[in-house]
This record gives sequence, structure tokens and C-alpha cells, in this order.
Amino acid sequence: MAAVDVEDESVLASVFRDSFPESWRDSPDFAAYLLELSSFGVDKLQREPERLSEERHQILQQTRDLAFTNYKTFIRTAECTELIYRDFSQVEASVSRLLSKLPGFQESCRGFMKQAEDISSSRRMNTLTLNRHTEILEILEIPQLMDTCVRNGYYEEALELAAYVKRLEKKHSNILVIQGIVNEVRQSTQLMLTQLLLQLRGNIQLPACLRVIGYLRRMDVFTEAELRIKFLQARDAWLRSLQNSIPQDDAYFHLTKTIESCRVNLFDVITQYRAIFSDEDPLLLPPPPIGSIPVNEGAIFHGWVLQKVSEFLQVLETDLQRGVGGRLDSLLGQCMYFGLSFSRVGADFRGQLAPIFQRVAAENFTKAAHEAVEKFQDEMDMYTLLPTPTVLGSSIPPVSLPPTQPGTLQPPMVLLDFPPLACFLNDILVAFNDLRLCCPVSLTEEVTTTLQDALEKIVKIILSIHRAEEDAFSPQERELFIQFCTVFLEDLTPYLNRCLQVLFPPAQRAQILGVAPVHLSRYGNLGSIDVSVLQEALAQLLPPKETSELTESDTVPDGQGDVTSPESVDVPKENSGQLQIPPIDAIPATEAQ
Repeated sequence: MAAVDVEDESVLASVFRDSFPESWRDSPDFAAYLLELSSFGVDKLQREPERLSEERHQILQQTRDLAFTNYKTFIRTAECTELIYRDFSQVEASVSRLLSKLPGFQESCRGFMKQAEDISSSRRMNTLTLNRHTEILEILEIPQLMDTCVRNGYYEEALELAAYVKRLEKKHSNILVIQGIVNEVRQSTQLMLTQLLLQLRGNIQLPACLRVIGYLRRMDVFTEAELRIKFLQARDAWLRSLQNSIPQDDAYFHLTKTIESCRVNLFDVITQYRAIFSDEDPLLLPPPPIGSIPVNEGAIFHGWVLQKVSEFLQVLETDLQRGVGGRLDSLLGQCMYFGLSFSRVGADFRGQLAPIFQRVAAENFTKAAHEAVEKFQDEMDMYTLLPTPTVLGSSIPPVSLPPTQPGTLQPPMVLLDFPPLACFLNDILVAFNDLRLCCPVSLTEEVTTTLQDALEKIVKIILSIHRAEEDAFSPQERELFIQFCTVFLEDLTPYLNRCLQVLFPPAQRAQILGVAPVHLSRYGNLGSIDVSVLQEALAQLLPPKETSELTESDTVPDGQGDVTSPESVDVPKENSGQLQIPPIDAIPATEAQ
């Protein structure tokens, strides 16, 4: 049915297309009217224009009547329309302005919402902070509490606080307040580390050492090797402070106090180290990490002990060079006891003491022999050859000699007639008695050589005086001078040989060499003075007969001139107290003149 209507409309439209405007085609009223018009008959179609005209006239008349009757309303309507138009223009302008401001307003709203969210979050945080005020206050007071614990020595509590702060840092490392607390706690930890190391630099006992090292290990700032080095450095600084506080004016006092300090305190440090650190078998220890350099921790301690022993030996040698007043035996005993005590910790250094004391003893004897020669030179410059009664006179009391004791060597009394020889013998005997206190057998060669050189210098002095005064000698002075030389060769030299035999017993040297005493002569003419050299030098001054007799009487028996091996150093027990040589009471040269 709809299809028929559409077809009729199209037919009507094609019939009346020139009778109406094109714009009416889309009007539904026009289409309905055409449909109604197509249903009229001829008569009705003829009357239709009139009807339309009359209806048009009525409508116009009604419109006029309506306009006339309601003209005020129309005027009011027009005014209202104009006002509405004007208001709508303003509304449109306002809406345009509103639309232009809406993006900014939207941004402001968003900012407000964000600010409101921040305020709300801050409010929640403040509420949470207020609820957790006590806990937060405890965290904020950790740096102050840590500093108080460190300064008062409560290291156990300080370490617990430091461990708690480390856990906080791992959980909340992005919080600035936590970062500040961590930094302050680290500063207090550094202060605690300094205090612990300072304690190791003081007079600390083993229990305190164990506690301090335990704290350092819990702090985990050093490796095991570094911790050992720090411990040894701190204790070494304490030992150095003790040694530096010993007065150095007197070498003997300084050396004895140094020995005592090292023996007691160094032994304590070694005991502390061994109690704290265990040098286990390296085969039982776990292997080091791949790529790391293995550290021999036991070598650290042994190197330090070796350094301290070397420093002590250097101080010992320095003070001995300064002179200890002939008390080498006392120092040797103390040093040997020191080395013996260190043998219990595997640091026996007694073998290194012997060369030092041997060298010092030899140097002291050489110095004493040199001074004795110089003194003899001075005595000879002032000596006048006069008969003995004239020298002694009646005003000088007789010489009182000490009683002879068993095991002693009595000096020849004839030397009293010649004061220079007596003074020289006294000086040599003093040197022998000093040497007897610390007399290793290995010094046989050096002491014999030194004494031989001193006697040869004495011979040169005698010869020089003879050449200078030979023409001025009277027969009596010449005879006294010959007696002087004879006493030197027949009495002084054999007596010195006997002293050397007492200092260096042939039996002991033979035992060290592993030979019979009668075979010592095969190893050289040491341990006794070579008298033949002195006789040859003074042969021109003595009568030939006396010289030959002297040669036969002063021949050194076989086995009296041997030398021990330079490497064998020993202080024999039989020497201690055996050689007790009383000095001869010589008359001063000034009285002789």
C-alpha cells in the first residue's frame, strides 16, 4: 500500500511539477493535499479554487481581526522577542567567555583536587605520626643514644644500635631522615673504632684485649689480616712509648731498663696475640675465594716478632758502643735470660747475642790496650833512669801487696823498680779483668793479636828512647836501661802469657777443636805472645849471652799458643772467678822523679 502511495505521489508530482515550487515537494502537507485533490471529482475540482480563495480570505480577515484585537500582545511579544534576542546575545557572549575559561577552571580544579589529596595524605601521615610518636622518637634519638654509648664505653649497646641502623638502611634507604641517622651513626661508629684502637695503644690486659678485638670483629671494618696488623701496630706503639720514656743518659741504665721492658711487655703482647689469634694449619683452613690473593697471616706475627728482636739487638749494640762501664757480664746474663724466656714462644735469639758481646768485648780490650800504650808513652817521656834506693827514699812507705789467694796470679815484684812497666801491666790487667767477665774463647786470636801489637809498640817506644838518649846515657843509666829491657822480656812478657793461658785455657780450646792439648801448636802460635819477635827487636840492646839465656828460658811449651775456631763462641764456666789478677802497686812516675 505504501508502494502505491509513493507511485501516486510521483505521478501527481510529475503532472503538477510546473504548478508549484520545487521546495514544496518535501512538505508532507503538500503531499497529503495532492492526494486528497486527486480523489475529487470534476465538479469539486472546479469549485476548489473558489473554496481556496474564500478560505484564504477568511484566514486573512481572521488574521486582521486577531492583529487588531491583540495588537498590544503583538507589540509586547515583539518587545519581548527583542529583549530575548538581546539577552540571548549576552548569554551567548557569556557562554563564549565561560567556554574560554573552562580549561583554566578545569586545571584549577585538578590542582585543587591534587592539593586536597596532598592535604588529605599529609593529614593521614600526621595522624599516623601522632599514633607512632613514641616509636619515631626512639628512631630519631638513635644518633644521640649511639654517641652517648660510645663516649661512656658501652660498646655492646653501641654495636646493637649500629646493627639496628643497618637493618633500617636496607629497608628504608630512600628516606632522607633515615639517611641522616645512618650518617650520624657512622660518625659515632668511627669514634668507637678510634677509641678501641686507642685502648690497644695503652697498658691493657688480656681480658680487655679479648673484649676489644671482639668488638672490632663485630664491627666488621677489617679483614682478619688487617685486624692482626692493626693489633700489632697498636701494641707496638705502646711498646715504643715505654721504651722512649726510659732515660738515655746512662747507657747501662737505659739498656737494663730496655731489657726488662722488652722481656716483660713484649712477652705479654705475644701471649695476648696467641690467645686472640690462632695460627692454624693452612691445610685445614678453607680455601680463599677465587681471584683473591692469599695472605699468610702467621707470617705477619713472625715478621713483627723478628722486627722487634732486630730493634732490640740494634739498641743493645748501640748502648754497648756507648760504654757500659765494664758490666758486660751482667748485661749478658740479662740478655740470655731474655732470650731464654722468648724460647718458650719460639723466638729464641740467644745465638745472635754472642757476636755482639764478642765484638764489644774485643773493641773494649783493643781500646784499653791502645790507651795503655799511650799512657806508657807519656810515662816514658817523664821517666828518669835512677837506682831503686834513690827512687824509693826513706820517706816512701814500703809497698804492701795483697796476700796471695788460691787461683790467683801474683804480678812480678821486680816491676816495681820500673814504674812505666808497672803502670802498663796494671792497665793491661784491668783490661784482662774486664774481659774475664765476658770472655768467649773465639776472642783468643783477636786478644792475642791486640796484645802482641801493643807489646811491639812498647818495643818501638823503647827503641826510639834508646836512639834519642843513647849518647847521653851514663854507665849506670845504661845498666838500668838494660835491666829495664830485661825485665820487660823476662818478667812482664811471660806473666802476660800466663794471664792469656788463664783467660783462654788450652784444654778448653783443645776440647772445642776436638784435638789433644799437645797438638794445639799445629793450629798456630795463638793464645800466647810471640816472644821471639820482641827478642829480635831488642836483641841489639841486650848482651848476647843474656839474650840466649832468655830465649831458652821463655820458650812457650807445646800447646800454650793455640787458637780456637773463630766461629765457636763460648763463655766457659771455669773462667768465671778463675782469673783474679791483683794489680801491681806501681809507684807513680811523678814520685819517681
